[in-house]
Amino acid sequence: MSDRHSDGSAGDANYGKIGLSYSQYRQPDPRIAAQIERCLGDAKKIINVGAGAGSYEPTDREVTAIEPSASMRAQRPPHLSAAIDATAETLPFAGQTFDAAMATFTVHQWADLAKGLAEMRRVTKGPVVIMTCDPAELFCFWLKDYCREVLETESRRYPTIDAIRAGLGGDVEVLRVPIPLDCKDGFNEAYYGRPEMLLDPNARLSCSAWSFVPPATVAEFESRLRRDLENGTWDKAHGHLRSKPWLACSLRLVVSRPSN
Repeated sequence: MSDRHSDGSAGDANYGKIGLSYSQYRQPDPRIAAQIERCLGDAKKIINVGAGAGSYEPTDREVTAIEPSASMRAQRPPHLSAAIDATAETLPFAGQTFDAAMATFTVHQWADLAKGLAEMRRVTKGPVVIMTCDPAELFCFWLKDYCREVLETESRRYPTIDAIRAGLGGDVEVLRVPIPLDCKDGFNEAYYGRPEMLLDPNARLSCSAWSFVPPATVAEFESRLRRDLENGTWDKAHGHLRSKPWLACSLRLVVSRPSN
């Protein structure tokens, strides 16, 4: 437990400090949820590893949630089951306990990616579904021109798709996840056509990479983006995104099914 933060957060980000309003900004988007549920197939018993506040957990199946951060467990809505305090690397279940497994926006927080993925595969009979970002595609987003440090931080933290593929084994499919313009899940790319949202400090802190950027750099970002929105510079370069219904950028689903 010595490598965990005071609230139990097991990764490099301390959600006891930055995650207090996480559930207000990181709501599950129904279109992304539908794609995840298709990947889960007809599984009835599911484990959600690094479950956070419960985004994307199916409500019509039996879900066991694993979440080390106390502040995140406390934000789970009452219609979801209480999460178990444990980490991906040491799942407290026998082999093949679950029909399917899922993990969304969490693998970049794990201390030992290979061990965590191996544990997910060990306890799961069927598909393992990982939602993550491809670090090779992060710089397709306009934020690179305003706060490149955030994307550089994310690119260092997110494991490569090949590393996830190797850790899961089996028959692996990688799916691109289109992001809708009015996406309810407030990760950075969700604001591709709503740049004003990234002027909200709580919206930014709901994306953990911002917590690693120096305050002076964040202040410079705010000043420049606010100026460019006011004088029309941002819209001249990127205004077409305000009406673009979908963005295909770095968001991915990595789905592993046991080899026959």
